[in-house]
Amino acid sequence: MPVKIAVLGDGAMGTACALLLAKRAEHQVTLWSAREENARILRERRENVRLLPGVPIPESIQLTTDIRDAATDAQLLVMAIPTVYLRATLTRIAAELRSHQQPAVSVAKGLEIDTFLRPTEIIRQVLGERPVAALSGPSHAEEVSRGLPATLVAASTDADFARHVQQVFNSDRFRVYTNTDLVGVELAGALKNIIGIAAGISDGLGFGDNTKSALLTRSLVELVRFGMAHGAELHTFFGLAGIGDIITTSISPHGRNRRVGELLGKGQKLQEILAKMSQVAEGVWTARSVHAKATQMGLDMPISTEVYRVLYENKAPLAAVQDLMARDLKSEGW
Repeated sequence: MPVKIAVLGDGAMGTACALLLAKRAEHQVTLWSAREENARILRERRENVRLLPGVPIPESIQLTTDIRDAATDAQLLVMAIPTVYLRATLTRIAAELRSHQQPAVSVAKGLEIDTFLRPTEIIRQVLGERPVAALSGPSHAEEVSRGLPATLVAASTDADFARHVQQVFNSDRFRVYTNTDLVGVELAGALKNIIGIAAGISDGLGFGDNTKSALLTRSLVELVRFGMAHGAELHTFFGLAGIGDIITTSISPHGRNRRVGELLGKGQKLQEILAKMSQVAEGVWTARSVHAKATQMGLDMPISTEVYRVLYENKAPLAAVQDLMARDLKSEGW
């Protein structure tokens, strides 16, 4: 019997997940598009021309704009919808899916503005109780879709479901580990996008390797500080979802958040940058949520704070760097 899998979201990562899952003969994969124009191009070209050019989409992957049709019959839901749009999208199918209780895997890396909910929390709140997991780690879709080796972690508080997701996604070019620290994995995936913006600002200002190494090291301290204050486990941040994803998002030309930061460092304004982007840079919204939460909890997160100020208070990137370097001297630590 085929295993029916619905991938909700035809962005780069959603398309890459569909391609990866469809390599297994027992998987019957449906890829849902939110926009008819995107779906039309996918059907006509069998290629995500805009985001993953040159990567063919096999005929075995069904393409649709009917989210109810895609999700209702699925045995596994893969949520590849940016966090900022996740609640509104799922609300459209909540009535039908609440009774089905299909397990869901999130590949989104962000936090909801105002509520501060993680993607798996939004899924459960909107669709009802069900097994949920997060698949996270260094995984640019541009590489995954082309079969370049990648290693990620499947996290769930249900260890059996984490192992199930591991088996579903694992392949000869896509190795998956398991982790039961769902909070840590999702927070790491969200906060690394803020770090990506900071790394991009460093690049845009023309700084060097020393700067970026220091930036990533001290940003990891903030990530650990924030995560553990929310009940995450220390080891998670030194794994694939933590330092692994931080490295990728901070050095890769594929990184959307790094690109936003780079353009900010070169003097462009945020709205100008976002208007030209074809993908969602989750770190822009996550920076706002994290700043509000850290302020509320009294957590010292100077790098994240300066990223927020550059994004939302129009602070000059160079001034943000200068303020970070001029902070009171202290002992190194967490």
